[in-house]
Amino acid sequence: MKKEMARTITGVLLLGIITAIGLSKPMKEYWQIPKQLVLFEGDAVKWNTASLPAQAAVNVQNAPETLEVEQKNGSLAVKAKRRGQGTMVLEVAGMPIKQVDVKVLPTLKVIPGGQSIGVKLNTVGVLVVGYHLVETDHGKQSPGEAAGIQVGDIITGINGQKIENMSDLSPFIEEAGKTGKPLHLQILRDQHAMTAKLVPLKDKHDGVYRIGLYIRDSAAGIGTMTFYDPKSKTYGALGHVISDMDTKKPIVVQNGQIMRSTVTSIEKGTSGNPGEKLARFADGEEVIGTITVNSPFGIFGKLTKPLPDGPITKPIPVALASQVKEGPAKMLTVVENDKVEQFDVEIVSTIPQKFPATKGLVIRVTDPRLLKKTGGIVQGMSGSPIIQDGKLVGAVTHVFVNDPTSGYGVHIEWMLQQAGIDLYGNQKKAS
Repeated sequence: MKKEMARTITGVLLLGIITAIGLSKPMKEYWQIPKQLVLFEGDAVKWNTASLPAQAAVNVQNAPETLEVEQKNGSLAVKAKRRGQGTMVLEVAGMPIKQVDVKVLPTLKVIPGGQSIGVKLNTVGVLVVGYHLVETDHGKQSPGEAAGIQVGDIITGINGQKIENMSDLSPFIEEAGKTGKPLHLQILRDQHAMTAKLVPLKDKHDGVYRIGLYIRDSAAGIGTMTFYDPKSKTYGALGHVISDMDTKKPIVVQNGQIMRSTVTSIEKGTSGNPGEKLARFADGEEVIGTITVNSPFGIFGKLTKPLPDGPITKPIPVALASQVKEGPAKMLTVVENDKVEQFDVEIVSTIPQKFPATKGLVIRVTDPRLLKKTGGIVQGMSGSPIIQDGKLVGAVTHVFVNDPTSGYGVHIEWMLQQAGIDLYGNQKKAS
């Protein structure tokens, strides 16, 4: 009994000692140094090590020419000299206590946007957005619903022939109505291919054969340019996927265009009622770029004509998700005509995501002029670039419905990756 009690007391004491060591100031400072560190060429990081023992030493293995490590005056500084990778081992009194894997990426700079853009998307095939009842001699019926077609389905072909827009359907429907033969539809549902048979019915009022479906082959709206690469002409915008207004499902893009847009007025946001930028496409609807990708991280493509200049006209560095910190930042956006302006915001929280994900940032507008003009974040600001310490760190994506001063943002790392820009030194393709 006494032995068991002694063991228990010893265990409690050991646990207390270990906990005390782990919570001590020197150990806390060591725990702040990550096990993996990714930097761009020229980047530098510093940690306070004033509480570490005097015998503490840093040893860099494998990549002595890639990193520059300096320890003095109670701090540990690491500077990325050139592209490469290696291992940094932290030692105390000659004993290794932490290993840090360091990777240095090639310098990457892009031009932040902020310009208001008009967006036109053409879907793959035609999108089913609802059912229509055909008035026949036998009552009201929807041939499409009877055939098992669902809202959100994409009709990509009929009788083996490719369908690209709504006008392609008419000849097939008319012929099937006259012959009584069913239409053999090729359908894309949630990215899965399937088939269906549909028999058109004649409308008793005008004698026209109909399929009982509401369909759409395009969508349009406005948003904000996030960045563009002056070398490749690749751009990214919006920061979130474009979904169909009726089905709420992401639009599968066949192609699309972006145009210059002019902001005509602002509907100020209030709690429970998100505001909105009211804008029009610029005169002549001049196409300035293509849309090839519609993803959870925005729309992407190539610029074919230059954008109006914003306040930042030269490329600036970008920041990885792990490098963004809480604190003041700037947002670029348009609130009047086509003038891009800088406004003060605060990054309230940031998640150092290791894998692509949306909503990695929470942003709050602090600029008095923008708050007076818009109430904070409004629809149409999606894609507005966020800049911190001279680096492009992300883009605004969503407003909080009950607090228009705040909203979500996406890390720029994931937008660049989706755009196919060579962020990691290995060429990627947008998909």
